[in-house]
Amino acid sequence: MSTLDKLLEGVEVEWKALGDYTDYEQPTKYRVKTKEYQDSFNTPVLTAGKTFILGYTDETDGIYKGAEKPVIIFDDFTTANKWVDFDFKVKSSAMKMITSRDESKGLLRYIFHWMNTLQSDLVDGDHKRQWISNYANKKFPIPCPDNPEKSLKIQKEIVRILDTFTELTTELTTELTARKKQYEYYREQLLTFDERIEFESLDNLAENLDSKRKPIASGLRESGDIPYYGASGIVDYVKDYIFDGDFLLISEDGANLTVRKTPIAFSISGKNWVNNHAHVLKFDTYGERRFVEYYLNSIDLSPYISGAAQPKLNKRNLNSIKIPNPSLEEKQRIVNILDKFDTLTTSISEGLPKEIELRKKQYEYYRSKLLSF
Repeated sequence: MSTLDKLLEGVEVEWKALGDYTDYEQPTKYRVKTKEYQDSFNTPVLTAGKTFILGYTDETDGIYKGAEKPVIIFDDFTTANKWVDFDFKVKSSAMKMITSRDESKGLLRYIFHWMNTLQSDLVDGDHKRQWISNYANKKFPIPCPDNPEKSLKIQKEIVRILDTFTELTTELTTELTARKKQYEYYREQLLTFDERIEFESLDNLAENLDSKRKPIASGLRESGDIPYYGASGIVDYVKDYIFDGDFLLISEDGANLTVRKTPIAFSISGKNWVNNHAHVLKFDTYGERRFVEYYLNSIDLSPYISGAAQPKLNKRNLNSIKIPNPSLEEKQRIVNILDKFDTLTTSISEGLPKEIELRKKQYEYYRSKLLSF
């Protein structure tokens, strides 16, 4: 903080319109002609939204040379934006490509960091283009406008500091992606068994407690601090409970059975209430419960699911699922390994996701300090 104080001490600031320091270009000539994307192709196809890289194309014409001249791609309807410093093509013309009018006066990277301090001011239902009518008129801070050399020096130092935090987050995100692939590899290896291992139907490995479930309509639930579970996790908190202990819940119905955006099997502990959209299984040991949880989340369950419009995994089909049944010691060994990967890749309290979240907050904190002037 003392370094930041010295950097900004006594600095005069003028607030300038973005449109006075930036130019924009329509991406029409950079649009991709085909949607046949393949990972083996070389050129990424971009959108300014959350997906960012939609795929890769083999088209060689109309490529924007971002490696030579970095650019901000700006979604003209949602105001989402991304920094791009590599060659690319774009999906649609619903964006502006923003560059600095003069890098010796206003660094584009500095402008990019500042743009991401802005709160969304979009109006619901407003579908007009935003850059010319709105964002080009927004005022951003230029330090020492009467001393271009000092101004550029301050801008570069602010960019250096903020880029340091950005790079830390990028490194952690890359690490998380690698760990997830590693996790998937070892999960497949550890949960693949040969003919020497016997398979048992699920009803022989666990006690089914579905008969004790009690659904409560939302208007009749008495608010409290006990989790109320449905097919994909907690849907509410209530005052009373019907289960107390360690259980495995398995989705009984819902689209998630087929799309699998979240795990269809998940462990819960403590006092809880479960409605009739999740099966409730009780096991003798932690190792047995977690082993079945990992296995069910790793296999294709479509042969056991009925109904196309309303997918359902009924109790009879659930009980018939065949589960490998190695020794308890082997189950515990497998669980110990997969638990470590699971904590590292998914835990919001101690794994990489938590570290990434902390770094993002750190970046936002210093960005606010540096760019509020």
